[in-house]
Amino acid sequence: MNREQLITILANAKVYDLAQDLSIFTPPWPGDKALEITFFKRVTGAFGGGQGANGQLITWSNSTGTHLTGERAFHSGGRALSDIPLDALMGQGVVADISHLVSDYSVYTPEMITSVADVRKGDILIVNTGYHRYSFDQPDIANPEAQGGVESKEFGFLVRHPGPSMDFYRWALEMELKIVGVDCGLAEHPMNTPIRTMHPGDFAKAEAKLQAEHGKSWDEMFPPEEYYRLTHTTIPKAHLLFAESLVGQIDELNNQRAWFMMFPLPFMEAESSWMRPVAYRPPEGMSEDDFFAMMAAAEVLDFTLPFSVQTPQWANYEPLTVRYHKRVGGQAFGMGRNNAICKASFHLATHMDGEKHFWSRGRTIGEVPLEHWIGPGAIADISDMVTDLDVYTPEMIESVVEVREGDILLLKTGFHNYGWNSPDSDEFRYMIRHPGPSPDFSDWVVEKKIKWLGIDAVSQDHPMNTIQRIWHPKTFQEANRKLIERFGKDWDEMFPLDKYYQDTHLNLFPQGIVHAENLGMDIHDAPSGRYYLAVYLPKGMETASMWGRFIAIKEG
Repeated sequence: MNREQLITILANAKVYDLAQDLSIFTPPWPGDKALEITFFKRVTGAFGGGQGANGQLITWSNSTGTHLTGERAFHSGGRALSDIPLDALMGQGVVADISHLVSDYSVYTPEMITSVADVRKGDILIVNTGYHRYSFDQPDIANPEAQGGVESKEFGFLVRHPGPSMDFYRWALEMELKIVGVDCGLAEHPMNTPIRTMHPGDFAKAEAKLQAEHGKSWDEMFPPEEYYRLTHTTIPKAHLLFAESLVGQIDELNNQRAWFMMFPLPFMEAESSWMRPVAYRPPEGMSEDDFFAMMAAAEVLDFTLPFSVQTPQWANYEPLTVRYHKRVGGQAFGMGRNNAICKASFHLATHMDGEKHFWSRGRTIGEVPLEHWIGPGAIADISDMVTDLDVYTPEMIESVVEVREGDILLLKTGFHNYGWNSPDSDEFRYMIRHPGPSPDFSDWVVEKKIKWLGIDAVSQDHPMNTIQRIWHPKTFQEANRKLIERFGKDWDEMFPLDKYYQDTHLNLFPQGIVHAENLGMDIHDAPSGRYYLAVYLPKGMETASMWGRFIAIKEG
């Protein structure tokens, strides 16, 4: 299969978004940190930040919202999220709808799963318990017997949902499943967690139900030491991962097979991560077998930098900090886990600048539909045409790749070579001396109706059209001399400040054209050409920008 065929098939494939809204209103897992967002600076200026952008500072726990629970959540010797290869995070799988077989506190079994779905060795398995209906972003559930006449959704989603039997875990290991995902707060039964002691009334109900249905007490059904070894040692060592809080379009996939992509942020230090899980099914007229064979043969390139406390932030932004507030050893019998609270501003590592970052009436990241972030596009490698402080033009881009109307466009300047995790790292050069676009670039982008842009440098704008011009006057003088030598104009003549300050931010965001910054990793080996491009961004409902997993797909 050639490149154009693959791109066309993926562009016409059916895509399903399985994310829960990620919001300050998203209930955290009981006892963990809820998402907290504040602006530390605005376009016109704000306390502690200076002028120039709507910059947000967020504090969060990765167990809030849709997330992938990594091996290090339970086993400190497991792989870091940044070390898990992409092929362990994607592949064929199935959604097993057992919602008609379970209710509050139920224990589900392998037999329940296989009675409704075709589960194959090496699959990604999504268990639809029906408890996504209790997700905070779903409609209320009327119940005249409940307080206020509606169900307590937070309790339903996090405390009362069903969970797997011990045999389910053993079966999952025998089947060599890559990921087990659930449409509720946890891939374990809540009564095998600290919820058991946090909510003793619910535990009493759960144990009474267990006795009635299985004739066993809780500890007889789930022997504590055996359960601990299975969940905290055997499972993470086998590289079985858990995806939790899957909501979105899950019901549209019931008992169907799909190609799943569940890419977390590639954390180096945190144990779990937000993600935007998606499922692809074949377009009309193509068989499942042919579609899955194509996906299995395709090559997926990852342009996402490892996400770390070592990652340099842009200018006066807040770096990432990771602080563990609980550990596996904190509670006995499998009830403890490693969980970190993170704090950062968005403008570090590989991220998407959203509309609200500069345009107050723009959409947040979560308000933009998934379809906008995926589709056909082009990578333009202009690295042999530009160097420090240079200006690139639309003509350069079109000389190396065909750019079509409606494309996603990624620019490769070569400056990813100077990023923090590169053997040739040069942080000052990467941050302050990268190339930037010519004055006609934004007009050309609008004319081409580009969906979004990406760059392998710290900013889509030329650094001398940002606040860096003021902070680094000697570098500005050097850039000005280069501009005069090449174009015969000085900086303010070619880039009048009231028109080109933060050009691609202020001129393109109101047009709905945003951009990704700090692309790296596999972009080093991606030549100019056409690709299927995608970013899977956590569904931040109040976030102006967001980290994500940035990929390109080409034929294998």
